Amino acid sequence: MPTARFRFWPLSLALATALTGCSDSQTDSGDRTAQAPEAPEYPVTWRFALEEIEGSVQHAYAEALKERIEERSDGKVEIDIFPYGSLGTSAQLTELVQNGSVSLAFASPGHLANTIPEVGLFTLHYVLPDDAEVTREVLASPQLLGLFEQPYARENMKLLGFVPEGWMAWTANKPLRTPDDFKGQRIRTMTSDMAEEAFKAYGAEPSQIPYSQVYSDLQLRKIDGQSNPVFAIEEMDFYEVQSTMTLARPAQFVASVVSNLDWYNALPEKQQQWLNNGLDDVAQIAWETQEELNQTRLETMLEEGHLKVVRLTNAEREVFRQASMPVRDIYLEHTGDSGQRIFERVQQLIEEKEANTPE
Repeated sequence: MPTARFRFWPLSLALATALTGCSDSQTDSGDRTAQAPEAPEYPVTWRFALEEIEGSVQHAYAEALKERIEERSDGKVEIDIFPYGSLGTSAQLTELVQNGSVSLAFASPGHLANTIPEVGLFTLHYVLPDDAEVTREVLASPQLLGLFEQPYARENMKLLGFVPEGWMAWTANKPLRTPDDFKGQRIRTMTSDMAEEAFKAYGAEPSQIPYSQVYSDLQLRKIDGQSNPVFAIEEMDFYEVQSTMTLARPAQFVASVVSNLDWYNALPEKQQQWLNNGLDDVAQIAWETQEELNQTRLETMLEEGHLKVVRLTNAEREVFRQASMPVRDIYLEHTGDSGQRIFERVQQLIEEKEANTPE
């Protein structure tokens, strides 16, 4: 059992407290210290907090961004990367970027939906299309970023991009071929109410549990199953304590890259250019990385023989899709006119991309 990965709390809390302490001081005028000085003294350091461990999609993304920005800036900007376990849980990382203690962070809708209800869209099942290229284009479109810019800004965050990390898979100690198979199953979800609703629709008993706690809860049978991209199931060793993985392709795991809004707005123009150009550079790399990692990690698990893999047919997936439809109404109830506008526009973007995709 890889418990050493998760013994980070004393160090995490101490470091997070130190970072927060540095950022909470204010000038007499009340300006936040997240603001960069008008004439920066180089080199400057940007802190980038991840929701995943080393070797993950997010870590590969962060390393690629670090390389490009440090190269573009000729070393004037340095990026310090903090993998998951360095600073706390996903929710705590979001707090750190909101108060300016870290410059950049990943913030997944799976926990962020309690703060920004609109992003709960990405926890809904069977909304994004099966076509991988269409999904990539939709998530990379400036129109999509524009839809979510204001909801993120409400929470003092600048949305920099969405990063798809692969289809979510379900693991349990039995196949999950029908909604009836979920009844009575204690399924771990990410820490948002909307993520819970997706599994309640199938009759499951969902539990919101931090990422670092999932392995031990599966091992101790406190929960019966969980949902994550394939690469994460392998790298976190969840397959060691589960017998079956069901590939139902219900949703992509979509993470967002964010910065502190005041920090971003106060960046000198040259630094904003370095950041924006670096983000553009690594978008395609992230897509290719998740495809490669999900495939190779699946092969690794199959080679070790610990896990049985079940692939649902289109007919079986359609049953789940129909069962998931009421959750869309719950999403719209929670988000009001803003959620309605976003949901409808996303559907339009999907239809436009599909219409322009060669058969």
